[in-house]
Amino acid sequence: MELVCIVCPNSCRLTVNKEGDEITVEGARCKRGKQFAHDELTCPMRTVTSSVRTTVKGFPVVSVRTTAEIPKDKIFLLMQLLSAVVVTKPLPLGSVVLSNVFNSNADVITTTEMEI
Repeated sequence: MELVCIVCPNSCRLTVNKEGDEITVEGARCKRGKQFAHDELTCPMRTVTSSVRTTVKGFPVVSVRTTAEIPKDKIFLLMQLLSAVVVTKPLPLGSVVLSNVFNSNADVITTTEMEI
């Protein structure tokens, strides 16, 4: 399998082989690339960015993101949760709109200053 490491600006092209529980990685210029490949094969994680609806004048939506990575297989479930969120008052940058999603210690926070 081939991957492009996204951990640092090097964007190393990795060749990853998995035989049983053993994972070998070639092409990584640093330890972080090897760890990235291992994590991608065993439990891929992602930071999620999106938007949620509001009832605040001038803000039909507000942009949000997770404060930490969540399991990749939970992204669609998170998007379903976010589709039900409606912000009803102006919030400052970094306000939590969902706490500890999936017991991951990741919150969903606003990435826009809404206060006028």
